Amino acid sequence: MPARTTFSSILRPLMGISLSMMLLSLGQAQAVGDSQNTRPSYRLFPQAYFIGPQVASGQAPSASASAAQAARTGPIHGPYLHELRPGQGAGSESRAAEDAAALEQAKALEQAQAMERIPILAGNQVIAFYGKPGAINMGILGEYSKEQLAPILEAYAKLYDDANGSLGAIPAFHIVYGTVWPEGDIGLLNKKITEEYIRFAADRGWVVILDHQIGKYTVAESVRAMLPFLHYPNVHLAIDPEWRTLKPMKEIGSISGAELNEAQRIIDDYLREQALPGIRMLVVHQFTAKMIVQRESVRANFDRVLLVHNADGFGSPELKRHSYRFNALATNMPVKGFKLFFEAKLAAAGSDRPLMKPEEVLALDPMPMLIMYQ
Repeated sequence: MPARTTFSSILRPLMGISLSMMLLSLGQAQAVGDSQNTRPSYRLFPQAYFIGPQVASGQAPSASASAAQAARTGPIHGPYLHELRPGQGAGSESRAAEDAAALEQAKALEQAQAMERIPILAGNQVIAFYGKPGAINMGILGEYSKEQLAPILEAYAKLYDDANGSLGAIPAFHIVYGTVWPEGDIGLLNKKITEEYIRFAADRGWVVILDHQIGKYTVAESVRAMLPFLHYPNVHLAIDPEWRTLKPMKEIGSISGAELNEAQRIIDDYLREQALPGIRMLVVHQFTAKMIVQRESVRANFDRVLLVHNADGFGSPELKRHSYRFNALATNMPVKGFKLFFEAKLAAAGSDRPLMKPEEVLALDPMPMLIMYQ
């Protein structure tokens, strides 16, 4: 029986660094679209940032924040957007204490800079809810407000955190940012709504994956439409070849391996040119062979991009396992994802019957590192 593929064995030759350091991508960034640029620059490491929503001095954290933290048994993950106030409470008398605090921060900064290339999936799984805000026919993310979703998503992340051994589990919103319309036109999600979800997620140490359905446009154009949101360090990107068509709902679209490589190059270049931190995921969905043609030509070795090959499609557990095995054959895209479908509110929409349990999902080989629920 062949040896089970492990994520460590995949990532070690790609990254060339130890996987024992289970941290998120780190660095400096600034917010997108703030006309007055009011959000501060920040470093994303717990030694230098408060964990959770910031409160006034002497004020207790909110009940919801305390409950959310109490519900988690695993490690707390960034990014954190709240700056530490050095020397708070120390007073000006203790110069030695101030110097010690400054030295500790300098050490933390040095450590962060050394580890800023470690991707989010090194030691973590991402557990995502998929959909479009306000669109109940596109997944659970559109059926509830982000505030209503928060405890549900935290509970699902905890299920995986409890079952996946030494791995962590990071909650995520997987948001359809570019939605295909008839004849391949694309409607983009309102920027204000998009940024509300991004900030809501960041305040909780979650990530956001923005997804573009491409439609009649090129893969390059679709990816470029989402690039500015990478200024938020908790944002990652996705493209969906199913909808790269002029006849959505009537035929399944496709992209080429060369186009997927170009998408990665565009993201890689943008992160460098804008001096943005860390490595970002690019998720690509597939459930039929035609969705990624010439997939043997796909590269997964771009410096600043972690390609995640996601098994899409609803059905029985056996059908989904079959689809996953087909994706697993693409060993040139070694990091895998898996999508599950809740019972749909609309009769015409598909769902998984029965829904696979976390233990069944974790038994897939290779084990998926991105797990999403629609």
